[in-house]
Amino acid sequence: MHMDDPIDEQNNPMALTDSAMWSFFIQELSDKELDQLQIEMQNEIRHRAIQSGDHDAIIKQAFESGFERSGLGVMPWIEGQFLICPGALVSRNPANHRCRFVSVNEEWVWQSGHLITETKRPSPGTDKGFRAIALIPVIEGLEIDIVSGKMQSGQHRAEKVVSFEIAKGELSEVSQRVIPIDGMHH
Repeated sequence: MHMDDPIDEQNNPMALTDSAMWSFFIQELSDKELDQLQIEMQNEIRHRAIQSGDHDAIIKQAFESGFERSGLGVMPWIEGQFLICPGALVSRNPANHRCRFVSVNEEWVWQSGHLITETKRPSPGTDKGFRAIALIPVIEGLEIDIVSGKMQSGQHRAEKVVSFEIAKGELSEVSQRVIPIDGMHH
C-alpha cells in the first residue's frame, strides 16, 4: 500500500460514512432546530427546482399531453425536479360540470406553499371551463391526491380520489385519503 492511497474505509473503524455523519448531526438538533432544518431543506429543493428548468417549455409540453380526451387532466407525473399537476373544469352549462384537481398535503395545489408556478387557459373548443398546469418541486413525503368531482343541478361532490406519496423521488400510489372538496375551484 502506497502512502498516497486513500484510506480504505472498511479497514478504518473510525471512518464515518456520510449517512452516519448526517444522522449524528441531526440527532444533536433540538426539535425547533430540526423543524427549521426541514423548512430550509424544502426551500432549497424548491429553489433548485425553480433554477433547473425552462418553466414555459415544460408547461407548453404539459398542455399538449396532460389532458384526456374528456378534457380532464391525466394523473400528475414527475419530470426532472418538478411534479407536473394538470387540473381542469369541463362544463356545458353553469349548473353541471366535471372537474379534476390536485391536492398537495391536503391543500389545493394553487393554494400550496410548494407551488412554483401555475398557468390557466380556457378550455379548447366549445366547452366552457378551463385547464391548468401547476409545477411543484419533488419533495420526499409530499402527499398528492387527485380529486375528480362532478356538479349536477348545483350539487358538488367528489367522485373519486387517487392518492400518492412522493417516495424516493417517485410517485407511489397509497391508500385513498379522504379529501374535503371545499374550495375546489379557483
